[in-house]
Amino acid sequence: MTTASAPPPAVPAPAPSPPDAPDARIASPLRVGGAILQLAALGVVGPVAFTVIFTFVGLGFGLLPVLLVGLLFLVALVYVLFAVSWLEAARVDGLYGFGLPPRRPRTSGRPGFGGFLRTLWLQAIDPSVWRGVANAAIATILGWIVLILVGILASGVVLAFAPLFAADAASVRLFRTGIDVPIAAAIPIGILSALIAAAAIIGLAILHGVISRAIMVPSREALLAEQARTSQVQRAGAVRAADVERTRIERDLHDGVQPRLVSVGMTLGMAQQKIDADPEAAKALIAEAHTSTKAAITELRQLARGIHTSVLDDRGLDAALSALASRSPVPVTLDVRLATRCGPAAEAAVYFVIAESLTNAAKHARATDCRVLVRQREGGILWARVEDNGVGGAVVVPGGGLDGLSNRVLGVGGQIRLDSPVGGPTSVEVSVPCAF
Repeated sequence: MTTASAPPPAVPAPAPSPPDAPDARIASPLRVGGAILQLAALGVVGPVAFTVIFTFVGLGFGLLPVLLVGLLFLVALVYVLFAVSWLEAARVDGLYGFGLPPRRPRTSGRPGFGGFLRTLWLQAIDPSVWRGVANAAIATILGWIVLILVGILASGVVLAFAPLFAADAASVRLFRTGIDVPIAAAIPIGILSALIAAAAIIGLAILHGVISRAIMVPSREALLAEQARTSQVQRAGAVRAADVERTRIERDLHDGVQPRLVSVGMTLGMAQQKIDADPEAAKALIAEAHTSTKAAITELRQLARGIHTSVLDDRGLDAALSALASRSPVPVTLDVRLATRCGPAAEAAVYFVIAESLTNAAKHARATDCRVLVRQREGGILWARVEDNGVGGAVVVPGGGLDGLSNRVLGVGGQIRLDSPVGGPTSVEVSVPCAF
């Protein structure tokens, strides 16, 4: 299998406020109640999850000498940690609404086994993953304490009502300490312990929100640094995409239109020489030049369409793709579902990815059927997928068409993924911010 991906730039999400800023949402009654329930659940589920993690760690390092079997467990560990971090980010963001950016697996953007190893390394050292795991561990510990406090709260309530059920008894047992207290003191002790336990549970819930904010929400400096890095990556991608596009235009002009126009000039020169001596031959040469001129105009029109598509600006992506599918030599099943129009740069990037994919399917993959899906996903993402039943084996070659598309998509803050095993089928997925 050949899998190549453009390095996925982190699309800047709305910047959350820094951790040291006060946020009344953490202490709101609804979120405190939700935090208590989640902490209690983590007190039960968390130990199981971390038992699995430590089991993978032990098996991974313990079985390394045994034919490197441990490597399989270590690879699995990397993605188990990512899953824990992803669930923790989703839980915290769903509870507090911090606006955390979605967690995505890291990728090196390089094909082959070396690229896979680098992807594993980048995933293993991803700071966001370790922040999520650390927050889950702290929440699990807090969940244990909450479960203990819930037991104390319940015991305090029972102790406060004990005189009603043991009115004839002189004393009652204080929780599980083995200490007997007078029946008259049971009520104040029970009420006090219940109030202390309830206050401690609420305090732990608020503390959980503060800790989660400090760990999971990037600082303002980190956000600015990430936005600057993303802007640099996008600018580099846009510059490289422009270079690749310029090279393609020069190649198409040099290999296609220019020789044809030179041939037209030579044919007209020969016709000029024969116009007096052999008018019929001159007419035939002029007719040939006329035909070549029309072919050159057609090639120029196609070249211009590859640079800019007017129907895309006038009628949108759906109409432009319909026109593209109608010109494709390979039958295309088109399924476009867009509620609103996206930004011109986003639509152009998706359009040219689809156009290049259909061209490759016809010229190189020898496909007999193509399917194009376009959707508008949550979070303002324009997503498209192109599938063909060709022979596969496509790779991203520096300076090639797919490389140009990758950099074009990267320049608008998107991601592109090519999956083309030898023997087929081939699929290309692209996701770009709709508002770009």
